Amino acid sequence: MTPTLLITGAGRGIGAAVATLAAARGWAVGVNYRQDGAAAAGVVGRIEAAGGRALAVQADVSVPEDVERLFGEVTAAFGPVRGLVNNAGILERQARVDELDADRLARILNTNVVGAFLCAGAAVRRMSTRFGGVGGVIVNVSSRAAVLGSAGEYVDYAASKAALDTLTVGLAREVAAEGIRVCGVRPGLIETDIHASGGEPGRVARLSGGVPLGRGGAPQEVAHAVLWLLSQEASYVTGTTLDVSGGR
Repeated sequence: MTPTLLITGAGRGIGAAVATLAAARGWAVGVNYRQDGAAAAGVVGRIEAAGGRALAVQADVSVPEDVERLFGEVTAAFGPVRGLVNNAGILERQARVDELDADRLARILNTNVVGAFLCAGAAVRRMSTRFGGVGGVIVNVSSRAAVLGSAGEYVDYAASKAALDTLTVGLAREVAAEGIRVCGVRPGLIETDIHASGGEPGRVARLSGGVPLGRGGAPQEVAHAVLWLLSQEASYVTGTTLDVSGGR
């Protein structure tokens, strides 16, 4: 039976790369998106053209009812979810901490932290042997910003990703005996559209000189790390977050 993988924020960037690679490796893929239905449909179209199975589902991961509907639609289409990639994340324009307001902080934390917790909880209720499931894997997409802090740019985003690192450790220990592994990846400077959201599309080029490998990364390089963590090759790995950052 084809296993089912749900990826949040999968219409572009790292999420889209994970979806495409996962489908190529035999997963049926739920492609979640919040706003850009055309981009998500494009991901599904590419997967289906290559002979894979995928479904695009609109849902705001910060809304509990949306999360339950998301899991329900993917399960109805492909069967029980065996893998979750918590990838949905946003940032806003570069700013210092003394320039941030409560509304911006709420937006960042609601999507990046609350959304990840809600989706992780929904996955556990379906995967855990405690609830009659057969196990599974959760991979949280963090960021090297969680360690570096993103001073003068995105300290709020960095803090939200640090929360995901804590979720990875704590949840892994909660559910290790219930058939669920919980891991994370911390991408570094990756060539995606998210930098334009912060007001600097060329950010990777500006900072790549400080990367020991001398370049920014590709979304596909992160996707390979995620798929390894989802696989049986990582069967003794849980509570661990893997840096995919070129050494930065």
